Amino acid sequence: QAVRALVLVPSKELGQQVVRSLRQLAAFCARDLRVADLCAQTDLATQRPMLMEKPDAVVGTPGRVLAHLNACSLSLRHSLELLVLDEADLLLSFGFGEDIKSLLCHFPKIYQALLMSATFSPDVEALKELVLHNPVTVRPQEPQLPGSSQLRQFLVQCGTEEDKFLLLYALLKLRLLQGRALLFVGTLARCYRLKLFLEQFGIPACALNSELPARSRCHVITQFNRGIYDYIVATDEEAPAVPTGQPPRKKRKGAAQSKGKDPEYSVARGIDFQNVAAVINFDVPPTVDSYIHRVGRTARADNPGTALTFALPEEQESLARIEDVLTGENGESMLQPYKFSTEEIEGLRYRCRDAMRSVTKQAVKEARLREIKDELLNSEKLKAYFEDNPRDLHVLRHDKPLHPAIVKPHLRNVPEYL
Repeated sequence: QAVRALVLVPSKELGQQVVRSLRQLAAFCARDLRVADLCAQTDLATQRPMLMEKPDAVVGTPGRVLAHLNACSLSLRHSLELLVLDEADLLLSFGFGEDIKSLLCHFPKIYQALLMSATFSPDVEALKELVLHNPVTVRPQEPQLPGSSQLRQFLVQCGTEEDKFLLLYALLKLRLLQGRALLFVGTLARCYRLKLFLEQFGIPACALNSELPARSRCHVITQFNRGIYDYIVATDEEAPAVPTGQPPRKKRKGAAQSKGKDPEYSVARGIDFQNVAAVINFDVPPTVDSYIHRVGRTARADNPGTALTFALPEEQESLARIEDVLTGENGESMLQPYKFSTEEIEGLRYRCRDAMRSVTKQAVKEARLREIKDELLNSEKLKAYFEDNPRDLHVLRHDKPLHPAIVKPHLRNVPEYL
């Protein structure tokens, strides 16, 4: 009995998804094939007993696996037969390059290695040379995004920030957008601001970002896939790419942006969101890759999907880069203008302004603190209880209102004259 397979992933969410898939595949030989999950945010000592049993497969982030190897609670030198690097380009952009190099010293001389990557940058090529020997490269001939018959991509030019909120309110409240949707924003503060804004109108949505504990994030994704939630407001903060051979840049001590964030967070990549009818880019993605990975959450398999991108005048530069890449064979942009009459929703503007005034910076700050405290309480104190009572997990609704201010009840309904 020994650890024969190691799967390295860039984020905890993807790690838990891999573990779940492995256990489903091994459902009929669970006694013979054991899988260990090292992605959980727990002490090394807590995971040591699990590794002492020498599971057949181990899934974890490079940093976590390396920590166990250095602590001598995991040994791979004489037993490893299979190494898998999933989302290799993201492993590098998350700053795991040095960790992967350090891991290679703990591996035997002969083992099989598989490296998966959505994009092949020079850094990924360098990693391929480091890990693989005489590799066979498999490139499935698939377009980056489905065709226009399956995926409809729309662009909405918004003059002001208020126009973005007004249009989203109209789309969701008047049910112009059917089905479940992912709403992507650029920053943590925007994530909670949008959630609180929707709460004003009685539209429940849950937040998904790097401040939440890993267990809570995975719980949000699972319940969304089960159909319990309709809307997720997500951030997809991407760590800046770290050149091969250089350690990740250290952030300024006490920097507000890094405080409380989980560096091993990713939601636009690898996560299997199911039955997503629409993706709304409330903020224009910073890069073309980011756009493709966000929009790639919908129109999966043979299902149709819709992508809406809201763009302000100051976001035109990022938008132009995306449009240049997403050009059809006839030279036309894949992003079609979303046709609607602004005058028809003008009557809702005063309500939109009312709600936006209620979502102050202080309200956003209090909501962030409240959700983190609630999630930490649920994650730590009730972990054992929920393992014994899985049905009670449904009580933990992540789309519950967080608004610290009084929500005006009349905003929940849209009168006939509007």
